[in-house]
Amino acid sequence: MDTVELKAIIEALLFAAPGPVRLEQLALAADADPARVAPLLAELETEYLRAGRGFVLVELAEGYQLRTRPEHAEWVRRLHSSRPTRLSRAALEALAIIAYQQPVTRADIDYLRGVDSGGVVKSLLDKRLVRIVGKKDVPGRPLLYGTSREFLEFFGLRSLSDLPTLKEFTELTKESESLLFDFDAGAGGATASSEQA
Repeated sequence: MDTVELKAIIEALLFAAPGPVRLEQLALAADADPARVAPLLAELETEYLRAGRGFVLVELAEGYQLRTRPEHAEWVRRLHSSRPTRLSRAALEALAIIAYQQPVTRADIDYLRGVDSGGVVKSLLDKRLVRIVGKKDVPGRPLLYGTSREFLEFFGLRSLSDLPTLKEFTELTKESESLLFDFDAGAGGATASSEQA
């Protein structure tokens, strides 16, 4: 099969896939060598970017997926009237613990959060952001939780190694706090001057 046809087949497979597709899966479905498919994926990615299409090819969740461009999100939201998935602060806390400490038991999550996390973990399981990865080899054999491929997809990550390190997270937090402080100081200054006027 020639390169043009193989590229079209790969594009069709990506278009029809409900989620990210691994390189090996694409190669198997296209009846081609993964070493031949990988450069074609890079070509498609470049072609879509250069053409300014409404979609892009992204690598995430250890696979490839066609996605709408982020700058077109407003219009896509209009088409799909459903609200985007939002996570509560408790869910984000539990999810962060699971992501960074996995595999982890619910008791570990409860201990680190300082509160019962049963409902939160169930909600994360229902949303398929976490999954049961096994049982801990201790009395009672509690379930172990880890993140899922949907977690990677939801947060736009290629793999868990793309998660920010503690140092990076601390720097981001400090930067966010300073921006917030600057904003509050600016707002306070504007209020004070308007009161004087």
